[in-house]
Amino acid sequence: MDDLKRLKRTLGDTGIAISPLGLGTVKFGRNEGVKYPADFDLPDDGALANLLALAKDLGINTLDTAPAYGTSEERLGGLLKGQRDEWVIVGKAGEEFENGASVYNFTPTHFETSLKRSLNRLGTDYIDVLMLHSDGHDVQNLSDEMIAKLQDFKDRGLVRAVGASTKTVAGGIRALEHLDCAMATYTPDYTDEKEVLDYAAAHHKGVILKKALSSGHNTNIQDAFDFSFAHQGTSQIIVGTINPDHLLQNVAATVKALS
Repeated sequence: MDDLKRLKRTLGDTGIAISPLGLGTVKFGRNEGVKYPADFDLPDDGALANLLALAKDLGINTLDTAPAYGTSEERLGGLLKGQRDEWVIVGKAGEEFENGASVYNFTPTHFETSLKRSLNRLGTDYIDVLMLHSDGHDVQNLSDEMIAKLQDFKDRGLVRAVGASTKTVAGGIRALEHLDCAMATYTPDYTDEKEVLDYAAAHHKGVILKKALSSGHNTNIQDAFDFSFAHQGTSQIIVGTINPDHLLQNVAATVKALS
């Protein structure tokens, strides 16, 4: 089977080389309060190590994680020992998952604490891309003070690029105006955020797509990927899976969509 190695691209103007498909790791560390159609058990370390090896062999180089993903960061820290430089890590801050519910904190002080904790958990001294998580109030959360804090992280070498995972057009465009990239949703059934991708394409910014398969509810992978990759503003699609067969299907659909 063809792989993604020849299809790498750059995330906007960051200079960071990414595979067109990235692996989301919610299911590495959390199976409570998630929106997937079926329940699942958390895999053991052996299964995750095999999944990561398969992903790497297929040309995937990007992993998406967050403090809100349960033990995902800690588990990745152990699994990536000795191979950190081979992966692009997309991390987040602003959302915590506590006692079965999401809790949000979008203050610069919390972000400083959250980032240092993530670095410790991941066993690294930098995160490639740090994103604000979203509670829906994107413009409010992307305050001038927060933007300055994110740029400070870059200046200190703690992160290579910064952005925001958003749920609104205004928030996505504000992120692209002041930061390096945004994470948005754009599917055949949901095109409300198309303007974010339009802006990115016009200004050479990066957009990573989340929920391309509607959290597992859209089973027509090829149609979804064909649609998402057809927009020039799409830098990458993140799909979360712990199933090797699903990963193979996702890679095959990505190769076909881009060929």
